[in-house]
Amino acid sequence: MDIRLKRAYEPASPADGYRVLIDRLWPRGLSKKQAKLDEWEKELSPSTELRAWFGHRPSRFPEFRRRYIGELRRKRQRLTGLRRRAREGTLTLVYSAHDTEHNDAVVLADVLRRGLPTSQTAVATTEAQGLKKDGSPGRPETPSDSTSCGRSREHD
Repeated sequence: MDIRLKRAYEPASPADGYRVLIDRLWPRGLSKKQAKLDEWEKELSPSTELRAWFGHRPSRFPEFRRRYIGELRRKRQRLTGLRRRAREGTLTLVYSAHDTEHNDAVVLADVLRRGLPTSQTAVATTEAQGLKKDGSPGRPETPSDSTSCGRSREHD
């Protein structure tokens, strides 16, 4: 199974195989012609609430991963379709995030390659990483932990 990741702003290449945009929102400043996509699978992207909570903060990535996998559990049929594509040839998951290591494409690619982890597997993985069962090193953060301007409630 050949699953690759590529930023939407990088030029498409024949080696990409089947190109699927997995973001919920279309990448800014990118035309459909430039994107050269075969499919836009926005239903597999993280929920709007989860994306907003994560805010591309690497410190939140372990918890983001856990929550996103929970969302993907309800989308098994769509995952099966992408796995089938990857077995037929190269599948490139296209995303727009700047951080190439802490984004939804990384999680989705892992789930496509390995399958959805069982609850016990997820717990064992987080414990092996020295994290709490909720994936965080300290008190788990929730969307209400910060205000819309990015300041913590402790500063208000």
